[in-house]
Amino acid sequence: MPRAGLTAERVVAAAADLADEIGFEKVTVSALARHFGVKDASLYSHVRSLQDLRTRVALLAGGEMIDRIAAAVAGRSGKDSLAAFAAAYRGYALEHPGRYAATQIQVDQALVADSPVLRRTAEITYGMLRAYGLEEPDLTDAVRLLRSSFHGYCALESTGAFGAPRDVQASWDRAIDALHVLLQNWPRETRTSDA
Repeated sequence: MPRAGLTAERVVAAAADLADEIGFEKVTVSALARHFGVKDASLYSHVRSLQDLRTRVALLAGGEMIDRIAAAVAGRSGKDSLAAFAAAYRGYALEHPGRYAATQIQVDQALVADSPVLRRTAEITYGMLRAYGLEEPDLTDAVRLLRSSFHGYCALESTGAFGAPRDVQASWDRAIDALHVLLQNWPRETRTSDA
């Protein structure tokens, strides 16, 4: 019987908070049970496994992150949209390190197809990039470039790895300028005929 007051939503939200406090990789069912003052078994009526818990945290965090990005890019296009998207991404990653780490895990492909969060993320990201006139396969390539650029920058910044005296925000702004120029001048993939 589920413990009174515990719900799947409350368990997942607590796991996300704990991830921000101690790191996503350190979140376990046992750590979460200690947080609630219950035995591990009490949580298994709300989540099936540690993997299920982590996936749910990833989806929760992904939803929070894309909500922030969507609000930032609303009514913007081109460079303004790219800069707003990037700032919202970076802000979330730095403010919620555990949640952000959860968004980087590989999620079961069956869940990807059914997830409104992941569909909305794709729609907003691809929508922002379509303003640059990109179509497949260039859209996917551009998404991968932006994600790796943003993620790499945030990962280095969060560990204090930028040691040069140059202001980190100034470097970020220049990186966004450079990405904008690259997207405007994207090398389109040429298609060859099999004939």
